[in-house]
Amino acid sequence: MDKIEMIVLYKNDFIRFFWLTGLSFLIAMIWTPFFTNFLYKYKLGKRIRVDKNTPIYSKLHAHKAGTPAIGGILIWVTTAVLTIIFNLSRQATWLPLFSLISASIIGLIDDLMNVYGIGVHGGGLRFREKLPLYIAIAAVGGWWFYSKLGWNSIHIPGGGDHIIGGWYIPLFIIALVWAAFASNATDGLDGLAGGVFATSYGAYAIICLVQGKTGLALFCGTVMGALLAFLWFNIQPARFFMGDTGSMGLGITLGVIAFLTNSIIVFPIITLIFTIEGLSFLVQRFWRITFKRKLFLSSPIHHHLEAIGWPEQKIVMRFWVISAVSAFIGLAIALFGHGF
Repeated sequence: MDKIEMIVLYKNDFIRFFWLTGLSFLIAMIWTPFFTNFLYKYKLGKRIRVDKNTPIYSKLHAHKAGTPAIGGILIWVTTAVLTIIFNLSRQATWLPLFSLISASIIGLIDDLMNVYGIGVHGGGLRFREKLPLYIAIAAVGGWWFYSKLGWNSIHIPGGGDHIIGGWYIPLFIIALVWAAFASNATDGLDGLAGGVFATSYGAYAIICLVQGKTGLALFCGTVMGALLAFLWFNIQPARFFMGDTGSMGLGITLGVIAFLTNSIIVFPIITLIFTIEGLSFLVQRFWRITFKRKLFLSSPIHHHLEAIGWPEQKIVMRFWVISAVSAFIGLAIALFGHGF
């Protein structure tokens, strides 16, 4: 393929990418008012539990009780419908679409249990109840990659591909479950998770385009368009929250895309805010179990910053800046590491 043909090909791919991203944003914006009215009409609002283990969080967020908590439906339903109509491909989009829908439905069940006060202390599914469900989704994906697609290696930027054989499946499971729960931990302030997801999916969209994975890039663009429409209404004061039905599905799907582009090594860099938030949550639990006291006033880290007096808007905007910078750095490492 000569340079002119490559330029034309890339031009057409970018046109399709921006067209589908814009369409996704427009469709999501159009049906959001109807969706919002439905949420408020049927009082599908978030319950802020008064928990002796999280007194600071309960106090800081008491005023948000009643805000609809299943706004993530806007993102994954829009993405699913447009992907099925315009971009359904066994090779490119079946796996990420399956991951998005299945993980999001589990998250929706959890969110609705919280809304209706079902579960221990009326808080929905507990961690030990959710974990096996997401492990099962990740295990199916790992088995499919290894057995059906024949993937058994990972790419280390600058170091080439390294065959890991059957270890590919446990790595896949750990990475996807981490992606789901770390991104879920980030969904705690108005606009925070939505902005971080937008930059992360944007970085992976570019990786897909450069690798010639057009269908997967279009999928990332579809998610981005719906995310930006969601973010329009999620910026403080939020009209609705993302909820588990958004954060868990988007997180686990982003992990799938990282494996499909063989760039899982840079995933913690591109999604640095998710990495920091997830680690802060784990460190807090470890500290409480080991030393019988808290390291942070509240966790994840964004709640600690709230507790010491940072305004919510300042935390969100600064985390957005960090997310944009880390996504750019991770993108550069991924592209140069593949020889681009």
